[in-house]
Amino acid sequence: MATFDSDGVSSYLSDSDFEDDYETRKSETDTSAQEARNGKDIQGIPWEGFKYTREEFRETRLKEYDNFVNILTPQSREKLDKEYLQVEKGKSFYDFQFNTRLVTSTIVHFQLRNLVWATSKHDIYLMQNYSVMHWSSLLQRGKEVINVARSVTPTLKLPGLLSEPLFRVQVSSMAVKENLILLGGFNGELLCKCVNQPGIAFSTRLTTEDNAITNTVDLYRSTSGALRFITANNDRKIRIFDAQSFTHVSEFPFDWSVNNTSVSPDGKMLAVLGDSAECLISDSQSGKVISSLEGHKDYSFASAWHPNGLILATGNQDMTCRLWDIRNPSKSFAVLKGNIGAIRGLKFTSDGRFLAMAEPADFVHIFDTQSGFVQSQEIDLFGEIAGISFSPDTEALYVGVADRTYGSLLEYKMRKDNQYMDSFY
Repeated sequence: MATFDSDGVSSYLSDSDFEDDYETRKSETDTSAQEARNGKDIQGIPWEGFKYTREEFRETRLKEYDNFVNILTPQSREKLDKEYLQVEKGKSFYDFQFNTRLVTSTIVHFQLRNLVWATSKHDIYLMQNYSVMHWSSLLQRGKEVINVARSVTPTLKLPGLLSEPLFRVQVSSMAVKENLILLGGFNGELLCKCVNQPGIAFSTRLTTEDNAITNTVDLYRSTSGALRFITANNDRKIRIFDAQSFTHVSEFPFDWSVNNTSVSPDGKMLAVLGDSAECLISDSQSGKVISSLEGHKDYSFASAWHPNGLILATGNQDMTCRLWDIRNPSKSFAVLKGNIGAIRGLKFTSDGRFLAMAEPADFVHIFDTQSGFVQSQEIDLFGEIAGISFSPDTEALYVGVADRTYGSLLEYKMRKDNQYMDSFY
């Protein structure tokens, strides 16, 4: 079998693995729930044409997938083995609904995977090369919303506004909320578009440093109720802007590149994660560090707050998600383990019932918070994961798969037999 790397599933599911010519066996682009029930692979991968089964391929991939790490040591890995929460897998909280390759997820940085956003159970935004695509699950149709391959000139002209044209932006980070689309670029760019208005409203370059990737962009409500957006960059800074005037509000420096930041539901605290095993909780107004969260063994790239504001989930290249009660931050209260790689995506449902945890490839885990995170569903697919997103009403979960042949958007629908009770926390 071939060695597995970041080139994608199609790089080793090659033509030579088929008994007949690939083009003569090409399947339909989409897969429905009914087709999946009738035995079709959810991604449309024609396993019957390969020399080995899906199960055999999965077994080999688990053994050979090369998880990228920066500082994790074998000794640290041994210590982690004693911390993992014992999880009961095999639950079914969300059922497969649809897969389309009419829109295909893509990524430009192998460590940044937040490029899929659902604004309703029918409206999804994702990156496809240089385009922001909108997918309507109702119409089963895709449409280009933004193209950043050519020159982008901001439409908003206000006195003192530090906006500037940009060209050929490689999008590394994305957020779609509150009727706004935020994009962060590989060279420190920031772009903002109003969903229902033409053109880019605001665009700028946040920093002129050589290594200036905009690792995270996000929108949130401040303690006063004002809409703000926040960015985290490789220049070791977090920046906050007013989302109405697009003016710079504040800037906080840190000791290492900030790979991810997220704001607590009440707008008071920032989770700050980056090129350090340490994770920080900072005050959103002053940037002052409130708590240091210690336990991870490598660099972190994902975080998510439970809607009650008391629980923070952090994802790390040590293949774990740690769960923290911010009222007692001296030690994580649970450690969730991945199967093959770093935890690069974390999302809670809006009601706090479920936590979705995405690895860099092949696996998305859904944990039931009501059970104390010990009951989980495992979504098993093939390909790099570009992003995950629950719909705001919790009814749907979307998974972007980045692959040269099998790149797609997967839709899962909540099972109607789920019995809701008060959240565990």
